[in-house]
Amino acid sequence: MTEPRSAHDMPRQPLSAQAERMLAQAREAWSRHAFDAAERSLIGVLALVPNEPTATRMLGMVSQRRGNHTQAIDCFQRVLPVWPHDSDLHVCLGIALFERGSIDQALAHMRQACELQPQSAPAWFNFGEALARVTRTAEAVAALHRALELDPAHVPARLSLSKAQASLGEIDHAVAGFREVLRRDPVNAEGWFGLSNLNTVRFDATDAASLQRALAREGLPARHRELLGFTLAKAQEDQGDYREAFETFRRANASRRERVTWDAAGERRRVDAIQRIFANDMPAPLDPGLGREVIFIVSIPRSGSTLVEQILASHPDVEGANEIKDMPEVIDAETRRRHSAFPLWAPDASAGDWQRLGREYLVRTALWRKVKPRFTDKSLVTWYLVGAALTMLPAARVVIVRRDPVETCLACYRQCFTEQTGFTCDLDEMADYCIDFTRLTRFWLQRYPDRVLDLPYESLVDEPEPVIRRLLDFCDLPFDPACLAFHKTARTVLSAPSAAQVRQPLRRDTARSARYGDKLDGLRQRLRDAGLPLE
Repeated sequence: MTEPRSAHDMPRQPLSAQAERMLAQAREAWSRHAFDAAERSLIGVLALVPNEPTATRMLGMVSQRRGNHTQAIDCFQRVLPVWPHDSDLHVCLGIALFERGSIDQALAHMRQACELQPQSAPAWFNFGEALARVTRTAEAVAALHRALELDPAHVPARLSLSKAQASLGEIDHAVAGFREVLRRDPVNAEGWFGLSNLNTVRFDATDAASLQRALAREGLPARHRELLGFTLAKAQEDQGDYREAFETFRRANASRRERVTWDAAGERRRVDAIQRIFANDMPAPLDPGLGREVIFIVSIPRSGSTLVEQILASHPDVEGANEIKDMPEVIDAETRRRHSAFPLWAPDASAGDWQRLGREYLVRTALWRKVKPRFTDKSLVTWYLVGAALTMLPAARVVIVRRDPVETCLACYRQCFTEQTGFTCDLDEMADYCIDFTRLTRFWLQRYPDRVLDLPYESLVDEPEPVIRRLLDFCDLPFDPACLAFHKTARTVLSAPSAAQVRQPLRRDTARSARYGDKLDGLRQRLRDAGLPLE
């Protein structure tokens, strides 16, 4: 989402010369993106003239840019009575509320912004972007179409629309949208990566040449260089040049590794601590039936978890929630409350504490049970939290989805993730992450054999019906043939690399590691040394 203009041109009462000078300094600092300096000047203005509307509003804008959304909300709410019909102000307040998790209030303000200024493309864009993020995708598509009707050159709206269409399975429309972005802006990194991330587009030599030209530009931001680099590598794969593709992936990942942090030794210590603590018995549950609604799907990225979710979400009793953060957020909140790191506080938690956390999770996820009684919680970090989740929600089920380790590590190495997945930038670190995942999930399978299911991706591909029947039986769901025809299920799929794939019948030709030959020998050896079986 983007922020509308500042309100320095709004009518206001005259200020003293000192206050005017400080306000001018704040505007100048804002123009340079010097937000700390802008904040200091604005605080100075407000010390002279408390609650001065323009300074308060600008302080909200600065707070928003610095990530202090709580302060931004306070500032915007204080000046809303001054400018109740200002569309931009409602958008700003909506963005801040959204970032703080007050989704309904946020959407109400964004909708009001569109009603106040129906000819504002930015207002419709921000409304559509917010709707897309909460999987109200059909409404998002309508809002983004409106933004583009008002301003066909609004590139962020076109990018967001293409992503939303992809999540609905409208792949041809998504491809056309990304291509239109590139027609208007041939070096647009987000447009190229959006096409690549669909995993359905084959790039030709002309595309590869265009990508080379885009990468050759001076002054590219690191993130744009990485997006273009990953896309070029996939274009080189499409041309059959796997040796050059590997080198391009290596350069792009090396750039990412300079910007992201990852502590492999620290992660290993965390896994050790979790395994040590949850090897002991936790308090007996006060309500053994708590959590029956929940099916957790845990995996490493690019292992087939979105496919498993699509299969389960094809069942008439199951809602697919996509990747949600409620479980780690509940654990993080308890960690802050106790002033102790997870899992160190787990032995001190009583049965009542665990029940309280389980009920809090169910309240937070209630929206996923409005239509269907069961829902999936697919997260790439919940594999750390299986013990906590099953102590909180003793009747929940956990499905561990795993894939051949070499294929998994390579698939992650080929994907440009966000900064939260630093382990994917280096094949040795990716191998160590995979080793830790395997070690801990084996422990969960031994510790909770009746509540945790091991589901190998390769078995699902080789024998779909028996594996799907076993999956449904484990989840205490009656068989439904729609789960075999999962690719026909209409729903929003937020995982962009998988959105098109899960709408196709199962394929047996997804393995890639053999094409990279000896480039992956070090990875194979590291995994073998840790005792992981390889295909």
